[in-house]
Amino acid sequence: MAGHAGGTKGGSNSMDKSITLPPDEIFRNLENAKRFAIDIGGSLTKLAYYSTVQHKVAKVRSFDHSVKEAEGDPLYEISVQEEITARLHFIKFENAYIGTCLDFIKDHLVNTETKVIKATGGGAYKFKDLIEKKLKLKVDKEDEMTCLIKGCNFVLKNIPHEAFVYAKHADPEFRFQNTHPDIFPYLLINIGSGVSIVKVESEDKFERIGGSSIGGGTFWGLGALLTNTKRFDELLQLASRGQHSNVDMLVKDIYGGAYESLGLTGDLIASSFGKSATTDKQFSKEDMAKSLLHMISNDIGQLACLYARLHNLSRVYFGGFFIRGHPVTMHTITYSINFFTKGEVQALFLRHEGYLGAIGAFLKGAEEDNPNQYSWGENYAGSSGLMSVSPDINPMQRARSGTFDMLEMDRLERQLVNLPLLQDPSSYVPDTVDLTEDSHAREYWLYCFEDALDGVVKRAVASQPDMPEAVDRAEKFRQKYRHKLQTLRQQPFAYGSLTVRSLLDTREHCLNEFNFPDPYSKIKQRENDMALKYYQRVVRGLEELSWEQRQFALVRGLLAGNVFDWGAKAVSDVLESDPGFGFEQAKQQLQERPWLVDAYNQWIERLKGEPHKCALFFVDNSGIDIILGVFPFVRELLIRSTQVVLASNSGPALNDVTNSELQILTERIAGMDPVIQSAVREDRLTLVQSGSSSPCLDLSRLDKVLATVVRERRTDLVVIEGMGRAIHTNYYAALSCESLKLAVIKNSWLAERLGGKIFSVVFKYEVPPKGLDQHRH
Repeated sequence: MAGHAGGTKGGSNSMDKSITLPPDEIFRNLENAKRFAIDIGGSLTKLAYYSTVQHKVAKVRSFDHSVKEAEGDPLYEISVQEEITARLHFIKFENAYIGTCLDFIKDHLVNTETKVIKATGGGAYKFKDLIEKKLKLKVDKEDEMTCLIKGCNFVLKNIPHEAFVYAKHADPEFRFQNTHPDIFPYLLINIGSGVSIVKVESEDKFERIGGSSIGGGTFWGLGALLTNTKRFDELLQLASRGQHSNVDMLVKDIYGGAYESLGLTGDLIASSFGKSATTDKQFSKEDMAKSLLHMISNDIGQLACLYARLHNLSRVYFGGFFIRGHPVTMHTITYSINFFTKGEVQALFLRHEGYLGAIGAFLKGAEEDNPNQYSWGENYAGSSGLMSVSPDINPMQRARSGTFDMLEMDRLERQLVNLPLLQDPSSYVPDTVDLTEDSHAREYWLYCFEDALDGVVKRAVASQPDMPEAVDRAEKFRQKYRHKLQTLRQQPFAYGSLTVRSLLDTREHCLNEFNFPDPYSKIKQRENDMALKYYQRVVRGLEELSWEQRQFALVRGLLAGNVFDWGAKAVSDVLESDPGFGFEQAKQQLQERPWLVDAYNQWIERLKGEPHKCALFFVDNSGIDIILGVFPFVRELLIRSTQVVLASNSGPALNDVTNSELQILTERIAGMDPVIQSAVREDRLTLVQSGSSSPCLDLSRLDKVLATVVRERRTDLVVIEGMGRAIHTNYYAALSCESLKLAVIKNSWLAERLGGKIFSVVFKYEVPPKGLDQHRH
């Protein structure tokens, strides 16, 4: 985010009213806004709207093959088309700016058909007239609790690293939870003025099972009486500096030590504010504020535990004005939950806690569009991330989001679900290394991505030679992505766990943002053309080998193909200097056996047994990789009468082959190879899209159609190839059927870390433990 707007001077609240970000960067795509919702709290306003975004996509189309082509004709044509996608925008700002913001919206709302704005939150009454007058829209009030729950369900379902536990002294202080495929049931403890305790059982079923009148308002009210401070944030500042034991009576104050027979430790609070009755002295504001905070947090923590036990719930989320990302409150709540449940229940907080009401109000107004039928993804290019809450990093930490804070989500084409073959979806973690926790690895990869930036910019410009303004857009891309990398250097947890995958995805989002949908399209086209010319020669060579030699040659071919990866700097340098660098040279580069991870002998033994029913193959790069590496391997499986499903990306990422490109390649190979042709005709070889546009692979977010095909074909082998899909992600993924994970390590730092060197080979063949029912799906 741009710097704090004026920030806070000398602790007084003199917010500089100038808005540091240009408004069009905040209220983006307003001209296409279709629908609004607003959630107005006591001090913050949250605005939600839905708009459509036009952006360019590179489409490939097969040429008409009835005419004999000239030798030099490319395989397919690439056309750049405009596509319209839906995007959700959420913006959070202080009530002081509501007039300015409404003016800006009014001036930019050209064609909205909306006549109503859904509103929730306490301030919706207060500002009703202002909104109706300025925007000429009718304000339609929605129930606050319903909105809250709807919003909560939505973020838990669609944002993988939404929930976190807060550990004050850990580094980092946030630990993100993996999204459980089934988010229900859970307990939501909403701490506003009072406390509401809500049990949520399904999308539409929830009930308020309890509450308390002792909540955030109590802390504020009593705090104001005790300290003469009327400002909530100032009270928390005081509390963070106080010593509660000066005011509270502890167990040791009563018994002179711990009270062992009752299992009480000496420094436990026996009586909140107990000393102030008997001690004849003035207490400091800081100490009183701290004591009050403990008293209220402990009370809420105990209530939360009792309700969680009563209803047998282990997931408990905390939200509301009182929490709002304040370290002091998150810490005291966490402490009290740990204490009362002896660690059985975790206190969970939400990264987008402030937006829940607005999201819910928006969903209430959008039900005819059915936003819940789609999967949504956070757009890293347009979202501001979590800031550090360590008070020592930023003492007046409430000014921490500058003036504005944003979340943007893109509607994905398809509904995403779990791969049915995961052993335990709830404990599946896609990423191999969490860079949030591993600072050495984090430093390396941030450097690596920054170092590669010039090359990416150059390639983006080169991919659009007939567009003179591409240079300007590429420069904007460079600035935006560099700024994201700088943010992540300071706050690695800004968008949840930081991983190589999230760095790659952020880069793709930023490229798309500036209309570079597929910088590698021309390179892929050229490499596919070239590799096709060698296909028959490679197959003939394989057919001359004995069975055992052929199996080894197929695996080596698969690995050699995987060397051709423009995403790896070591390789792109070679490819740029030596365009003729071919399949045979790549085989020479490979590490000799024994490989770094070498389960080849087990694999060959398995192949002597009966054939697999169906293999699901997650493919990687275009060109030599897919055509000379994957297809011969797949061909052999088909000859063994194993059905094959080829899963490729739905959208472009680096030089990975996309589903639409793979359709054309398969058609061409079928034209040359009767084995492939009959497999396609008899539907033994099927192409499906993965639902992903990333060089990595998240098996908990895959296209629903893919999941259906996997089930119907009773898939019993999964092959995952490539560094992004099998090393950065899924290296430890446990599947309920046999799997092959294979890659060539094309990064010397990573190779060293794994105990090898560049071009080391990972060939991992895994068989699930006996007794796992192969077909429980």
